[in-house]
Amino acid sequence: MPKLSKRGTELPTSPIRKLVVYSDQAKSKGIEVLHLNIGQPDIEAPKEAINAVQNSNLNLLPYGSSQGSFSYRKKLSEYYRKNEIDVSPDEILITTGASEALTFALNSICDSGDEIIIPEPFYANYNGFASAANVKVVSVISEFNSQFQLPSLENIDEKINSKTKAILLCNPSNPTGYVYSKKEIITLCELAVKHNIFLIVDEVYREFIYTDTKHYSVIQYSRSGRNSVMIDSVSKRYSLCGARVGCIVTKNKKLMKNLMKFAHLRLSPPTYATIASEASLDAPDTYLKGVIKEYSKRREVIIKSLRKIPEVKVSEPKGAFYCIVKLPVNDAEDFSKFLLTSFHNENQTVMLAPASGFYSTPGIGKNEVRIAFILDCEKLIRAVKIIKLGLIAYQEKHPLVIE
Repeated sequence: MPKLSKRGTELPTSPIRKLVVYSDQAKSKGIEVLHLNIGQPDIEAPKEAINAVQNSNLNLLPYGSSQGSFSYRKKLSEYYRKNEIDVSPDEILITTGASEALTFALNSICDSGDEIIIPEPFYANYNGFASAANVKVVSVISEFNSQFQLPSLENIDEKINSKTKAILLCNPSNPTGYVYSKKEIITLCELAVKHNIFLIVDEVYREFIYTDTKHYSVIQYSRSGRNSVMIDSVSKRYSLCGARVGCIVTKNKKLMKNLMKFAHLRLSPPTYATIASEASLDAPDTYLKGVIKEYSKRREVIIKSLRKIPEVKVSEPKGAFYCIVKLPVNDAEDFSKFLLTSFHNENQTVMLAPASGFYSTPGIGKNEVRIAFILDCEKLIRAVKIIKLGLIAYQEKHPLVIE
């Protein structure tokens, strides 16, 4: 057997898809699996996006611009301006999903052995992107009891050293649903300027906010223009996860030059997906308003239903479509596996995402799961019932041990 790379061998497994093999086994037995493990919206994409692909008259699929089509970047810049984010088409790079955007950003900013600071829990794949770039993740813990608000400035500041190249966060947060305020974003921008590092903010859930708080983009703060990087995507906003189209936005011309080198290596973003993404921006305002209204209902249902289960604690997300749930078990991953392999009710079971994979500090989040409220309200109520019954069955075999 030829020797494999250390990088690939040590790459962390995604907690979102880690249990897929057990889900597939359950399905092969005819059991319906209700997926609360992944942020795959079940709401239809805008008809404008689907029609644009179906009605395209392309006779071949040529390479496009490495930066992404100008017409799409122009339309994106208009969308951002509507949201008080002043961006020109030249400050946008279209990528194959937000994942590629983050990969490009880390490789353009960091050298091997450099560090990035991330409030945890955080989107699990950040760990993977950093590991693939041989970048060390330095975490600062956000507490469940404070609804995962930003750790103190002092806690973040003391983590910064000569190897620190960036602070990375998701706003609104995946997996917690926390929405960083304008004050918090500006505070982080000033910290980035002070230490001459970057602030990278993943803003793919910008539209999904369920309070009166208005989303404030990292790009809006002009004093930190050269230090600010925004990551975005159409995946969640327009139910186009499979399109794999995202973007990086920055006013730093030197950084954009670096980013373009990586874009040239992969030649161009996908053609049909770009067509769909551009057309999605033509959807009427009523589309997004309807989507947000639906997720707001689902949020209320999942929180209310979970809080009825004894000893279960639920965070109260202000945005995105996820919540962190503390379960009365010692090992939430083992419980999640149990639901898929050893338990079902009326031929249905539930797939969860163990939250320990959203932390980089060992041992934290072992009794937590992340739940994505991306199913309709009736299915969410049904899923919570299965979780409740599953907990009863699991605790009979694995009593909770209080350490």
